[in-house]
Amino acid sequence: ANFLSPLNISNMMAFLPELGIIALGMTLLLTAGEFDLSVGAVFGLAPVVVMLLVQNGGFDIGIALLAGLLLCIAIGAVNGLIVTKIGISSFLVTLSMLLVVRGAALYITQGFPLKSWDQPGFFVTLLAGSFNIGTFRFYTSLWWFITLSLLAIYVLHYAKLGNWISAIGSNRNAAVARGVPADAVKIWLFILTSVLAGLAGMISAFRISATSPVAGTGYELEVIAMVVVGGTALTGGRGTILGTIVGALMLRSIRNGIVLIGVPGLAYNIFVGVIILAMLILHALLQKNAARS
Repeated sequence: ANFLSPLNISNMMAFLPELGIIALGMTLLLTAGEFDLSVGAVFGLAPVVVMLLVQNGGFDIGIALLAGLLLCIAIGAVNGLIVTKIGISSFLVTLSMLLVVRGAALYITQGFPLKSWDQPGFFVTLLAGSFNIGTFRFYTSLWWFITLSLLAIYVLHYAKLGNWISAIGSNRNAAVARGVPADAVKIWLFILTSVLAGLAGMISAFRISATSPVAGTGYELEVIAMVVVGGTALTGGRGTILGTIVGALMLRSIRNGIVLIGVPGLAYNIFVGVIILAMLILHALLQKNAARS
């Protein structure tokens, strides 16, 4: 069981972009000082809706994908509107949304997995085509991840929007006083995070030709762990996309390594929990020190 074997690396690279794509949205959202715990459920619901529309509704796959996308936009918009306009913490709002979305996925499928689209076609190839480089097998999701990462780096570190996002996360009131449309930015970030989660879910469903109402369970925490390990502050104001990419690679490698050395994969959850706690403690200590000095 060689960690660096082509098979192992290919397996890791099949899975990494799917979580990585969600992590990009989460990085931007966390930098603005908000959370989204509903991403794992959206990852599960979007492909389920797409497949039901195609298989039971007889819709064209392109139209079904568009419907799935619109659903993700709606979920993100509801999250964002409740958080910004009613002023409830995003932790609680998106935790409730997780239950609603996961419940919807379970209800419309009666809890059964669906066989997904396995016929090759434009959209399937676009989202989950595969190609070989030497002995390594990669999926188009890797290109998606790389492209979206570059876009996210540009937005967060080079665009005006990135300044706004960081300013809102550091001190929302000061940002608003300077004319930053904080609520609008946050709503768009919730929508973006939701859309990326749905996109990742569809990529995953096409890759394994199956879609399950419980797909993505627990992903919200794994993604948050990737983002904080990478150095994005859990309390907002400071984010790094490159850090998130490194965090995603680290966590997936560790997950992979844990399985290879024979520790049951289930122990991985312990690890994710410990990491989030450790980063929270570290962050709190750093803030105490900063306040003291």
